Amino acid sequence: MCVEANENLVLKFYQAFDDRNIDKAFSCLGANFIAHLAGIPEVLDRDGFKKFGMGFYSAFTEGRHQFDEVIVQDDKVVTCGTFTAMHTGEFQGLPPTKKQIKISIMHIDLIEQEKIVEHWGQGDAQGLMQQLGIMFLPSPKLLLPIMKNTASQLFRL
Repeated sequence: MCVEANENLVLKFYQAFDDRNIDKAFSCLGANFIAHLAGIPEVLDRDGFKKFGMGFYSAFTEGRHQFDEVIVQDDKVVTCGTFTAMHTGEFQGLPPTKKQIKISIMHIDLIEQEKIVEHWGQGDAQGLMQQLGIMFLPSPKLLLPIMKNTASQLFRL
């Protein structure tokens, strides 16, 4: 498969997801597809990836991938850009906020026999949670040193 065809296949996958045509999106994946996603320690098979994708799909509507960079080298396609959507459904226990989100994303997709067979995905999970109103607090182990440092800076003579 030529590099243009590899690029077109990957862009077709993300466009189908944005168009909410899940069957078309998953028709781009090989039978033995696997995915490596940041923050998820185990490798996902096709069904696991679909379950993850459907969880995101049902929580966020009006999704759009905007790629600032698409780099193709042989059988690998790298896409880098942003994903925007509206939070209209429950996501990881958080009720819908109706907030518009925009996160940075980067993907690497491996193509074999005209199908995506392996995916590496990185999205700004912390940025997503902050946009949804989730605040991250330091662990108790770090809290005391942070408080001491802050107090010493406030009361410096």
